[in-house]
Amino acid sequence: MSGRWQAAWGTGAGTGSRAGVAVAAHGAWRAGVRVGVLILAVLLGGSMARGGAGAELVGEGGVSGWPALPERSGTVVIPAQEWPLRPGPRGIAVHVRYPGGAAGGPGAVRASTGLMLSLHNWGGTGFAGTADPGFLADTYDVVAIGVDYLQSGRKAAIEDAEPYDFGWLQALDALRALHFVWDGLARRGVEFDRSRVYATGGSGGGNVCLMANKLAPRTFAVVVDISGMKKLTDDIAFGLPGGSELNARYVRDAGHPFHLSEDARAIRDPADPGHLALMKRWGCEARILTVHGVDDGVCPGADEFAAAMGSGGLDFTHIRVTADRVDGEVFTGTGHSLGDRTRILAHVAGRYLDPGSPQMVRRRGATDFERREVLRYPTAGGEWVVRYGAGYPVGEYGVGGGVGGGLTEGGTRAR
Repeated sequence: MSGRWQAAWGTGAGTGSRAGVAVAAHGAWRAGVRVGVLILAVLLGGSMARGGAGAELVGEGGVSGWPALPERSGTVVIPAQEWPLRPGPRGIAVHVRYPGGAAGGPGAVRASTGLMLSLHNWGGTGFAGTADPGFLADTYDVVAIGVDYLQSGRKAAIEDAEPYDFGWLQALDALRALHFVWDGLARRGVEFDRSRVYATGGSGGGNVCLMANKLAPRTFAVVVDISGMKKLTDDIAFGLPGGSELNARYVRDAGHPFHLSEDARAIRDPADPGHLALMKRWGCEARILTVHGVDDGVCPGADEFAAAMGSGGLDFTHIRVTADRVDGEVFTGTGHSLGDRTRILAHVAGRYLDPGSPQMVRRRGATDFERREVLRYPTAGGEWVVRYGAGYPVGEYGVGGGVGGGLTEGGTRAR
């Protein structure tokens, strides 16, 4: 792998770390279910086609045609919202890690157990470059969830022609996977702690967890972004020389299907001032932590992002990793990788996640999954709409709005 793309992928734990070993082990059991996953994806294609683009049929007990939760820690494929750049059925792999090790299943979930997304880096799959799911599940009493969201894997993220999504459909995929586990437990009658919903991610996964919080602002209690992309700047969007090594492959030509509009850029900005104001008004309570090295040239802009977040009035903490923080154990440098991301998460946020800690954070009130509302994010030329009528989110863009922004109480009738 070239140095450019190694940097673009980001690095998670060292090969000798617990997280590195866990990712390798995860890859081994994932390979064992690969054939079943592929067959399941084909079977799901029919149900996605019947439901139309992003419009699956909803039954009384859940989503018709969707698979059940795995009986043991493992991987399952669920249908995803259609990607306009490649129309047709699409599936996303959901990696579920219950408490209790590889043999753990829904029976290991207790009334105190929470749910936690742990999202891989740009070009990764499973839990690559993010916190170890086994550590999360067993230390913090959560069901750890990894998601192969849109453009996971080197080919789709780096080698294919289509521009990198940069958090929009990727976050909707992550939220859909989270809802799949939520709904699957609820349909089984398994009690879990709905106030303990958390998210973390490294590099590209840090961006996606920030975007998931933006698109589901009443769902998470704690969000920990580690070295995530903060903004779709020109140098990243168009692969310009002299800036970040990342290239999202957008074009400036407004007539090209890969054109990046200012509206598309705005919805992908987790610190857009107008959208932050809406999130606050809607009741976003998440404790948001960003951990970023001062010498990160791959995902720059952390200080600017932190300033915007600080002005937005949300519960936000910026942990700037400077040379004096480098201890060789938690932080090994001030660049992009920073160190073992499992250790980093535990160091900066363990007390907020640990059920035995007096500082553990819970969210108050119903989540976006339960509210079944429609969220509207206005931009200069239109608005981005996220509909929770089915429980999980479906997103779309409409030209013409551009003012106001707000929330529609749709109940199960939201369309």
